[in-house]
Amino acid sequence: MQHVSRLLERMGRFRLPRYACDSLMTGIRDAGSSRITGGVRAGTVRNLGALLALLAMLFGAGCGSESLAPLSAPSEPMASPRSFNLYEPAPRSRDRFTSFDSNPVRAVTEAPVSTFSIDVDTASYSYVRSQLAQGVWPVSDAVRVEELINYFAYDYPVPADRATPFRATAALMPTPWNPATRLLHIGIKGYHQQGQDRPRANLVFLIDTSGSMDAPNKLPLLIRSFKMLVETLDPDDTVAIVAYAGVAGVVLEPTRAARGAKILASLEAMEAGGSTAGAAGLQLAYRLAEANLVPDGVNRVLLATDGDFNVGISSSRGLTAYIERKRAAGVFLSVLGFGYGNYNDDLTQSLAQHGNGHAVYIDTLLEARKVLVEEANSTLFPIAKDVKIQVEFNPARVCNYRLIGYETRQLAREDFDNDRVDAGEIGAGQTVTALYELTPAGACRPLRYQARPEAATEFGDEYARIQMRYKLPHRETSELITRVVDRGDEAGDIVSVPENGRFAAAVAAFGQLLRGGRYTGEFTYDDVIDLGLGAKGEDRFGYRAEFVNLVRLAQAAAESETL
Repeated sequence: MQHVSRLLERMGRFRLPRYACDSLMTGIRDAGSSRITGGVRAGTVRNLGALLALLAMLFGAGCGSESLAPLSAPSEPMASPRSFNLYEPAPRSRDRFTSFDSNPVRAVTEAPVSTFSIDVDTASYSYVRSQLAQGVWPVSDAVRVEELINYFAYDYPVPADRATPFRATAALMPTPWNPATRLLHIGIKGYHQQGQDRPRANLVFLIDTSGSMDAPNKLPLLIRSFKMLVETLDPDDTVAIVAYAGVAGVVLEPTRAARGAKILASLEAMEAGGSTAGAAGLQLAYRLAEANLVPDGVNRVLLATDGDFNVGISSSRGLTAYIERKRAAGVFLSVLGFGYGNYNDDLTQSLAQHGNGHAVYIDTLLEARKVLVEEANSTLFPIAKDVKIQVEFNPARVCNYRLIGYETRQLAREDFDNDRVDAGEIGAGQTVTALYELTPAGACRPLRYQARPEAATEFGDEYARIQMRYKLPHRETSELITRVVDRGDEAGDIVSVPENGRFAAAVAAFGQLLRGGRYTGEFTYDDVIDLGLGAKGEDRFGYRAEFVNLVRLAQAAAESETL
């Protein structure tokens, strides 16, 4: 009981966002049922502690939208996630994720160069959030740390004009979880596309209406999400709709966004049922996009699904090869994931990466609003494609390094200069962040038989050289940006680090803790909360405040395991 008291005291320090409160209230209402009562009589002390913690969240701390910074309210009420099931084990999930290990520490003398593709997907963060809100601890493979970091916008400098689509910034800062190392913080922000510069859009909504989509957080949420997107389009943009279940069919031929009522009526008429002829739907959607191709415009298929392809070209290799051919023809693919229980993240990530698009996961209407309204320009309109980053470390300054995240985006060293190798894209106004943890040269245990590395005199103050390659959307030859990191980029202590760096470090620490915390030492959830709270900044839409509450929710879940 002493542990429960400490947990209640900690939980009383914050307020939950509305979406979590809705789930918690439903869970507590369920506590009065005979099924739940039987569980209590069975003596489940752990579950009693969880119930007390939830009561403290609701009545000691409070619930409501006022717990966050002001949000732009959606036009329709938000769908609530599934309720907590406090006393029965959660059913075994059939959600599928690519398995990967966290990046290891590498010696500069053995691997002086690190190369990876950028990743602006955000699916991992919203999936993790939805799982924690349901009282489910996310599997480690669902936690891609770079996607947690890149879920948030950062105030990096932007280029003066569109001739160079983005600028690179870099800084060295103390590592919050390890005083013996430093963090290399790399930031990119794309230029903001003004209304007159925005190209015309040719969009095809490819909608999964199979039986697996028959759930409130799937097809109904999907329809509401696309309705919000339609309202952001310019009158001359076009929308076509293809639906697939047992068979695929055209629901709406390409229609100007000026005829919004017709598009919305087509969306509202959809119902779920049948098997999943995803490949046939994909082929039909691409045919419509190609038939209505806009030269120098945005031609994109938006696939909305739980990822369950079970009829047609269902192998990942066959689908991705087909998508690559269409990408070369000028039609890109983005994937919007919905639901849980049979969510195929493995497939949706693969399709989006090969289609030069983004993969997002939509669990609430607020998330749909973020992705399809607030960030519509960056979601739909690319300013650069095949963006790669390569960092070369100076062995006289750095002995070891570790890239935090991007495990599924690693490239071979020689891939950096090969324009035939695909990489990520960046949208208008979008930010990309990468963090390396570095061990200074003097802090490594010396080897007996190896000479200490020396650098040429002219490079003595340099820690690393950052190179970035990118292509403009309608070109196939890459351009190069170079940025050197030297002693002038160092921050003396964590307090002097700008909010961008401190908040990114807080999110990185949280992601690593969710994956087991192999490299975070004694750093705790309380430390993450303190770091995040001190770096919230303006937080116009409340996303950073929501992050802090999410860390608290994860902390409560982790501590309840010991009750």
